[in-house]
This record gives sequence, C-alpha cells and structure tokens, in this order.
Amino acid sequence: MAKPKRDSALPLSEVRQLIDLALARGLTELEVSQGETRIRIRREVGHAAAPVAPPVAPAPAQQAERPEAHLLTIEAPMVGTFYRAPSPTADPYVREGDVIKEGQVLCVIEAMKLMNEIESKVAGRISKILVENGQPVEYGQPLFLIEPRA
Repeated sequence: MAKPKRDSALPLSEVRQLIDLALARGLTELEVSQGETRIRIRREVGHAAAPVAPPVAPAPAQQAERPEAHLLTIEAPMVGTFYRAPSPTADPYVREGDVIKEGQVLCVIEAMKLMNEIESKVAGRISKILVENGQPVEYGQPLFLIEPRA
C-alpha cells in the first residue's frame, strides 16, 4: 500500500511573515525552500536616476508652529491597496473623529491577494484619513493622522 503524499506547502501565516520580512527589510527578492516546496517573493522597484535624499525634519520651532505637530502619523507598512472596510458592503473600520484604542483595526491593505489588517499603535482620536478607499499605497505612505490620548 502506498503512503499518502504529505502536503509540504508552507502555512499561509508563514508566507505572510516572509512577505512582511521582505517588505520591512526593503528586499526586492526573497527565496525560501522547505523540502520540495520553494517560495519566491519578488517585487518590482522603480529605477531612480539619482539617489533621493531623505526629507529633513523641521526644526523644533517650526514644528510648534504647525497645527499638526502634535498628531501621530500611521504609515503603510507595505505596498498594496488601501481599504477602509472589511468588505464593500461593510461599514468602515474608523471614521474621522472616532476615538480608537491601541490595537484597534484601522484599515486593511491588500497585498498579493492577502488582506493585512493595520492596527493602531496608540489610543487616541482619528484626526484625518489621508487615503481614499481602494487607492494604491506605497511603503511608508501616511494613512492616518491620530491625536494621541494623553
């Protein structure tokens, strides 16, 4: 009697961890093999004509003059499509003016057919939603402005 063939595919949670690792490290390609299973994660990167200098932070005096200086920015942790709700017919996770808790889901970003919930790292109030529903987002792009709770 022949043994049933064992499914050697990586669990979805491990694949998500690999994607997050590649994005967090800025990798353009990552390949992992386990037994007969091989997974390659590759993303295309635009070619810049010259290196881009990082933005210079404004001086503390300038920050105090800006009305948004006290607000915390929640940025996209990955490249994908921004969605405000879990489905097209569902209510949005949050609206401007909502009071939120640390760990509360703010939105989802779809990347490679996977829905990734983006949670708040602080408690506070949603001051501004900076991205439209269904809009593509880049790694590090500001999504929300939050007024942290004191």
